[in-house]
Amino acid sequence: MSASQPQNLTISTEEARKLAPHDPVLYNAGLAPVTDLTPAGLRERFRAPRAWHHETLGDMQFAKAGGAEQAAYRRAAVLVPIVARSTLSLLLTERPAHLRQHAGQISFPGGRAEDGDRDAAETALREAGEEVGLTRDRVEVIGELPEYLTVTNYRVTPVVALVHPPFELAPDAGEVAEAFEVPLAFLLDPANHQRRSRPWQGGERHFYAMPYGERFIWGATAAMLRNLYHFLRV
Repeated sequence: MSASQPQNLTISTEEARKLAPHDPVLYNAGLAPVTDLTPAGLRERFRAPRAWHHETLGDMQFAKAGGAEQAAYRRAAVLVPIVARSTLSLLLTERPAHLRQHAGQISFPGGRAEDGDRDAAETALREAGEEVGLTRDRVEVIGELPEYLTVTNYRVTPVVALVHPPFELAPDAGEVAEAFEVPLAFLLDPANHQRRSRPWQGGERHFYAMPYGERFIWGATAAMLRNLYHFLRV
């Protein structure tokens, strides 16, 4: 998803990786990992919503107030593609190093809404097809998470879906350097959630990070995953 980003908020994946981690994320104490990670369990959770705590750390700390300013945000959506293998995994992408914005960052397939899109799910599915070649016949949309407001003025709807193997990917080299999978259990274990920060305008800009081996998952992607964790754990 391309967007112009204010220079004083720009941070590369390599810069973020080098920042010293703080203590574990606030509220981690006593939190348990999500254990019922089955397609049936996920479907049931979205079919029967319960009250849960929606965290807003990340870009949303810079989001504008309500009213007319909220209306100025552009609509976008990402697909949160949970691959229904014997052990569930999450399909993610790495952006190419040559991009002017978000170079090298780990992200969900997704992008801005187009006029012909019926809803957020249509946007997410279309973008996933364009970016990684994921065909809609392998995707089962099961629900959505709350909108994520970015500092680049997007209202991003995370569309959660089960992806049913077998499938073949064909990443668009202009938008995706690589598509890969990470065990969902790792990402939904708060022991693997970090809170990091960088200096910004005399204060600190805070963000989530979930490093996995050589992969540095951070920013909006990590924040949405953190909220998926909260949604599923209650």
